[in-house]
Amino acid sequence: MPITRRTLIAAAAGVGFMQSAPRLGRAQAANTIRIGVLNDQSGLYSHIGGVNGVAMAQAAAGEFNARGFTVEVLRADHQNRPDVGSNIARQWLDRDGVDMILDVPTSSVGLAVAGVAREKNKAYVNVGAASSDLTGTACAPTTAHWVYDTYMLAKSTGGAMVKAGGDTWFFITADYAFGHALERDTTNFVRAAGGKALGSVRTPFPGTSDFSSFLVQAQASRAKVVGLANAGQDTTNCIKQAAEFGLTRRGTKLAALLMFVDDVHGLGLQTAQGLVMTESFYWDLNDRTRALTQRVRSRLTGNQPPNMVTAGNYSAVLHYLKAVQDMGVPAAKASGTDVINRMKAMPIDDDAFGPGSIRPDGRRLMPAYLFEVKKPEESRGAWDYLNLLQTTPAEEAWRPINEGGCPLVRS
Repeated sequence: MPITRRTLIAAAAGVGFMQSAPRLGRAQAANTIRIGVLNDQSGLYSHIGGVNGVAMAQAAAGEFNARGFTVEVLRADHQNRPDVGSNIARQWLDRDGVDMILDVPTSSVGLAVAGVAREKNKAYVNVGAASSDLTGTACAPTTAHWVYDTYMLAKSTGGAMVKAGGDTWFFITADYAFGHALERDTTNFVRAAGGKALGSVRTPFPGTSDFSSFLVQAQASRAKVVGLANAGQDTTNCIKQAAEFGLTRRGTKLAALLMFVDDVHGLGLQTAQGLVMTESFYWDLNDRTRALTQRVRSRLTGNQPPNMVTAGNYSAVLHYLKAVQDMGVPAAKASGTDVINRMKAMPIDDDAFGPGSIRPDGRRLMPAYLFEVKKPEESRGAWDYLNLLQTTPAEEAWRPINEGGCPLVRS
């Protein structure tokens, strides 16, 4: 099946890097499904998804044996800016014939793109953004949400830390929608368990690399747990600098509320050992995740295994294309709401996450896995980094559907 890979070009200033999307003839356009992967390809989240997220979308399109239509995968860099992401989304949907937008990490960008997709009645499958508001007050009939969100992360990682005795918290929070939602959701779990949030500090996003003053404030709070309500390089920089400050040697625990296996790789086991983290996908979790990893690893930068975001892109594309095949290309191109509704009505099963379903609010259900980072002597080699501590079943891992405030949910 043909998958188009076109040269990445620089668009006008302020629009980021976007793949060229030549116009198709009428007959060709009517028979082509275009998927646009919109993510960070040059900044602090680029190692989480970036070009590997594009590669995993292409892998899924290649594995899906489309009958009667072709699939093209485009890509663009939103630079973690809502205005850039919105502009690219509008151009894709208005001019370039994109039928589904995928990934979109950085919650402020993800929420903005969700609004554009709803306005244009085009399908949007969010993978990389974490805000639980995407299936809550900001839910839309054109949106589905894969892989993780702030509620799931707060319940799994935050809940585990409280059970282990971490009943006082101080948050270092990225100052945008994702960080705010993650701090909010984790604080709710801490308080429900009888703990206290002693304070927080907001860090500018993006552009913060020196967290020393924020760590000093966290230390001064005397909280047992410092919750890192951030992600990517912000998280790894906090962990490195906390180690340099000797914060953890004084008995303070770090809760990396959103952390990826790529972050562990970058930190090294000597620094990351003992941290707990929540994932919905780990390459060495079971026979199916190992089989997927073996099939796609050569496509990924540095021959690395997929992480939960790139695996999410793979899973979402497979299910989307199954819905397109089921309802027919003309109907799928005509209404993003109808495509998402068909995706919700169809069962899901793939090698990344196994069986699952999509709720009326757009939440894709799957188990959540709490891991602990291995000690160096426990690892059998590169990327063998995590020990499974506990599993939260799919029906328990996510916010109850009647608590999110999604207007699509009927009481």
